[in-house]
Amino acid sequence: MRNIVVIDAPSNLGLRPPAPGTVPGCHKLAGALRENRLVQRLGGYEGGVVVPPRYDRGDWQEGDGVFHAAPIAEYTRRLADRVEHHVRAGDFPLVLGGDCSIQLGASLALKRLGRYGLAALDASADFRHPGNSDRIGAAAGEELAIATGRGQDDLTDIEGLRPYLRDEDVRLFGIRDYDEEDRAELAGLKIPTVTVGELREWGVTDIAGAVVRTLETPVLDGFWVHLDADVLDPSVMPAVDSPDPEGLLPHEAGPLLRTLVRSERCVGLNVTIYDPDLDPDGTAGALLTDLVVDALTGRGTAGG
Repeated sequence: MRNIVVIDAPSNLGLRPPAPGTVPGCHKLAGALRENRLVQRLGGYEGGVVVPPRYDRGDWQEGDGVFHAAPIAEYTRRLADRVEHHVRAGDFPLVLGGDCSIQLGASLALKRLGRYGLAALDASADFRHPGNSDRIGAAAGEELAIATGRGQDDLTDIEGLRPYLRDEDVRLFGIRDYDEEDRAELAGLKIPTVTVGELREWGVTDIAGAVVRTLETPVLDGFWVHLDADVLDPSVMPAVDSPDPEGLLPHEAGPLLRTLVRSERCVGLNVTIYDPDLDPDGTAGALLTDLVVDALTGRGTAGG
């Protein structure tokens, strides 16, 4: 059995400020999950903290491209170093964000090692790029586009490795059924998506198993799982920057995540976007912790 190594990646560089003069609170995600004894319950090992640069957009204005681009690129390299080390060692890195831009660290690390896929559980595709939007800026809503080579060179071509992910190696789960624009673009690019409605219609375990088999093909060296807390319905996970209705419930998200991470070809998992500032009683954080623990060990109390 692989060692689960917990790495903190508390970067909030990819999100817009929730209000003028404030910073996004998702950098507290790791601390909140640790407070719920995540590491002890997993029997995990400490992988340390990759300390992010300071959140400071300076004089950035709309139209200037991605804000914090240079700090995000620098942070991506350092996080990739940590993830690469543990994947090479045969460990299972569990990376606690942070916003979704931390996923670039895993994608860069794995591109250094070979050809890997990505299974993302997310309410949205995070696929905003210059070809479909004039509001480029927040990397947390753009990281999948960046990882597949769309966007400015200083983020899409770090170390000359663009793209970190091929379109055909990406699988998306949990996109809302009403998100027709994103789904149409992704379909045209042959990036498979499974909406919340389709998961319910076809059965979570069945569809997850079928998709995992497409990621276990010999052409891939393995795959990474990206969990954005906003894939959950706001009734159980209101503590995210952009809660979208009609999301997955714990008894649906749990088996989905479990099926993905227990594949022998899954090499790691990151968790993003949960904001403890929006969860004063800690209920949502406890649920998220339970989902991760159950997925990795079968010893959680949620998502069965």
